[in-house]
Amino acid sequence: MQKKRILVAVLNWGLGHATRSIPIINELLNHNFEVYIASDGAALQLLKKEFPFLKSFELPSYNISYGKTAASFRWKLMAETPHILKTIKKEKKRIKELVEEYNLHGIISDNRFGCRHKQLKCVFITHQFSVLSGYTTYLSSKLHQKYISNFDECWIPDTPGNHNLSGIMGHLKEMPENVKYIGPLSRFNKLSHPKKYDYAVILSGPEPQRTLLEEKLLSEFQDSDKKLIFIRGIIDEKPIATKNKNIHFKNYLTSKLLEEAIISSEIIICRSGYSSIMDLAKLEKKAFFIPTPGQFEQEYLAERFSRLGIAAFCKQEDFKLSRLNELKNFSGFSSFNFSVNFRDVFALFQRK
Repeated sequence: MQKKRILVAVLNWGLGHATRSIPIINELLNHNFEVYIASDGAALQLLKKEFPFLKSFELPSYNISYGKTAASFRWKLMAETPHILKTIKKEKKRIKELVEEYNLHGIISDNRFGCRHKQLKCVFITHQFSVLSGYTTYLSSKLHQKYISNFDECWIPDTPGNHNLSGIMGHLKEMPENVKYIGPLSRFNKLSHPKKYDYAVILSGPEPQRTLLEEKLLSEFQDSDKKLIFIRGIIDEKPIATKNKNIHFKNYLTSKLLEEAIISSEIIICRSGYSSIMDLAKLEKKAFFIPTPGQFEQEYLAERFSRLGIAAFCKQEDFKLSRLNELKNFSGFSSFNFSVNFRDVFALFQRK
């Protein structure tokens, strides 16, 4: 009996979409599916490093970048809308080619609107059913939901009910029938490792904000006596160095090594992206969040977990080492239900 072929297509906007796809790809393989992967840029490079034995394809790039200021981000995104719509059209064409050439049976798209085919069962993964964008939230959410309605199912990596991670983004009063809560996703497992670092800095996200945060943190930690691992979130780039011998640099770590680095660190300093939050919840870590300027989703999540007494945060321009002292007032992430019944999740692809 031929294995069913599933294409997992991932948005390249930071590495979060790619990292949360890793457990889905692993489970597809465990459930006897044949898996192909597709993305572009750093996300595709990451997935190829994690799954060198899987066939992979390059998709058209959205090339979304941030402005240097928070205020410019919304306008920059609006200006790039025609390019985004063209990319979605190119995606559809590429998907049509792949379906015809490789006889695919289904598609799982993490936030790539053009990665669907009317003759296949197609799934859209998102934690943002409501897309927070300031005063344009209503419009951006309705547009997002319209695109999602074209897919057979929408998988939200969270739990239903009040005890959840995504808050208002993944929970409306009434959700469409094609929405399925599959539980939070993380590629990590909570294991035991001895403490090696006081802090782990994990950088991610599009430029130039990734570099701006890197420069800010290096400046703050240059004279610190704390032990620090600095994971830059860059694939295949030249290493950097500092005079401070307490800082250990890594451009990129595979899942197992990153898991070990996080577990063996007392405090995690990172963006408040949703994939990072799922990982921190899985590993039950204390965190200090620095949201990407202008990204309403990250600002909302950082404020939400601060309000819940779980994690401290501040704006990028306000960060000082002294802000880390605020963490004594926060509990850190505690155990959360990460049990996912993937047999039920994948049932869509088993139907004739």
